[in-house]
Amino acid sequence: MDRFVAIILICLSSVPPEDCSEETAADVIANEVPSELGCTFGWQEDVGRSPLRDEIGRTAYVKTQCRRVPPQPSPEPRR
Repeated sequence: MDRFVAIILICLSSVPPEDCSEETAADVIANEVPSELGCTFGWQEDVGRSPLRDEIGRTAYVKTQCRRVPPQPSPEPRR
């Protein structure tokens, strides 16, 4: 079963939304979540812990992404 990682990007307002990425974000928060639905909620608490929390809506904004993490193959048992 695939796992998912919620990526929370906090980008400065000077960065256009289409250019906001892990490379251009002022802060990046990543959390493993149980499903794609988990990527859509629960991140507000994480943003609240960011040093940029007071700037959201003023000089920064939040963008979220959901990344599928393929399952890792199980190691072969030793004989």
